[in-house]
Amino acid sequence: MNYRGKHDPSGPWPVSSSASSSHRSRHAYRNPRKRRFFIFLLILLAVVISYPFLSARRLTVDRKTLIVDDLPADIARARIVYVTDIHYGYFFSDSQVGGLVDQINSLKPDIVLFGGDYATDNESAIRFFQKLPSIHSRYAVLGVIGESDRGGSDLDLLLLTDAMRSADVVPLVNSTFRVRMGNSSVIVAGLDEPLLGSPDYKGVASQLSADDFVILLAHNPSVIQEVHSTPDRTGRLRWFDLALFGHTHGGQISIAPTLLGIAEDVPARYRGGWFKENRADILVSNGVGTSVFPVRLFCPAQIHCIDIALK
Repeated sequence: MNYRGKHDPSGPWPVSSSASSSHRSRHAYRNPRKRRFFIFLLILLAVVISYPFLSARRLTVDRKTLIVDDLPADIARARIVYVTDIHYGYFFSDSQVGGLVDQINSLKPDIVLFGGDYATDNESAIRFFQKLPSIHSRYAVLGVIGESDRGGSDLDLLLLTDAMRSADVVPLVNSTFRVRMGNSSVIVAGLDEPLLGSPDYKGVASQLSADDFVILLAHNPSVIQEVHSTPDRTGRLRWFDLALFGHTHGGQISIAPTLLGIAEDVPARYRGGWFKENRADILVSNGVGTSVFPVRLFCPAQIHCIDIALK
């Protein structure tokens, strides 16, 4: 036998076939496994990133039946659709406005109420009403003003309210409107917003009575405490039955509602949802659109379908 030596270049030492096969199979198993795990992480990351943006574009309908004592039969069958904080503009397109109006009309409302912040500024709010499709409401469409809409002058406000009237929307700025429903009526009381405007609590309350069925409509829920302490024309408190607000967007991100700094002027107890105070049912809506960033997380965009019923 000839000794080739350990440096002999004529060929490598024999390698066990079983060891080579085991080595290949381990790599063949591990690499696809790693690739699948990496792909799963990429998909999960894409879902986490995209979900808040997709959620912001998904509109939900919050349905509520209010049971009220001693109402005339005409009012007891009323359906109210409430919409607020659309923020038409960069993050809310013309086609989305059309889809919103289709959704409102499909609910067959008796009264449609708008809660303000129609767009991103006064000019775009005017354009919103110039492009607003026809809303099919049995009795009336009314709306208040948000701080994003109001503008910096009386002329801005006048141009906006003119555009609302041209779109068959009754503007309510420290004023009331009696909606006739058969032989009865609902009174909608609209307050100016407090950041750029001047809510006239006494002037509005003095037109009302606790004996009426009153819907208080205002953009900013920071006015709630002041409204509670303002008497009606008979000197009584608790003069409204239903109050509707927006402004807060519910924070847009429910797990961290103060993260985006939206509506920091509103007390925490009035950040969102339904509650009852001083006999009145009160709603602070999440709204339709978004502010700061076009995202929502566990805080759906919503419109409200409210049915009034006798106890």
